[in-house]
Amino acid sequence: MPHAIVNRARLYYELFDDQTVAGPPVLFHHGYTSSHDSWRAVLDRLRHRHRCIAMDCRGAGDSEHTEHGYTIAEMAADVVGIANHLGLDRFAYVGHSMGGVIGMELGLVWADRLDKLILVAPAPADGMQLAPDERARRRQLWRARARQQLIDERMVTGARELGREIIAAAVDRALSVSERHHEECWKALRDVRLGHRLGEITTPTLVVSAAADAMLTSNLDDFRRLPNATLHVFSRVGHTIQRELPDELAVVLDDFLHHGVVTAQTLQARLTV
Repeated sequence: MPHAIVNRARLYYELFDDQTVAGPPVLFHHGYTSSHDSWRAVLDRLRHRHRCIAMDCRGAGDSEHTEHGYTIAEMAADVVGIANHLGLDRFAYVGHSMGGVIGMELGLVWADRLDKLILVAPAPADGMQLAPDERARRRQLWRARARQQLIDERMVTGARELGREIIAAAVDRALSVSERHHEECWKALRDVRLGHRLGEITTPTLVVSAAADAMLTSNLDDFRRLPNATLHVFSRVGHTIQRELPDELAVVLDDFLHHGVVTAQTLQARLTV
């Protein structure tokens, strides 16, 4: 399995392309306690049209369980490190949930490396909000390795039926992350405050959200602060859009990667060209 030493961490990445596809590469990042596996169904649908790379952040998936490096800024630097390892001067970036906040940081600090930016059900730019007792309950379930209960809860609360095997695989990945990832990444998501700077992101951006996702409201608020962005919202879909609707999401990503931001303003601007 391919790994790269990036910022003193051994990080996993996987290439999804048939070596004949032209165009800028597309780098995919997962969410909190997830892994590159979450993107596999979408990548299988895009790999013949785009040069796709998926990575695991430190402490998750098949990457090293490091003691440090779990701030949003450090994880964004790891994305750039993977791009450097692969010799990519510029790339499109797709981030889900926590990966979406990492994408915001990339748009602010590493804009010169980005071709396009896609935020899929991104975590809030101004921090995750979760009642302390609910956070404590989730932490206890993770530490108790309550696999069956976690699977059952995801089965019951899903907007679409995924099948127990898919959900079990996602739970197993979540249970396999390091203690540092589980705790420090949560703190990073809770404490991040990037909302006031979203207006500085000029990279063409797509926000993909879901009507049955608890983050919908924050996604819409963050979208409105982005100056060069477009929006797609899926109906009857929860937080894991890439698992629930891989075909439909692949179509949306492919369209944006080819056409970029299309809004009433960009269409009207054609009259002045």
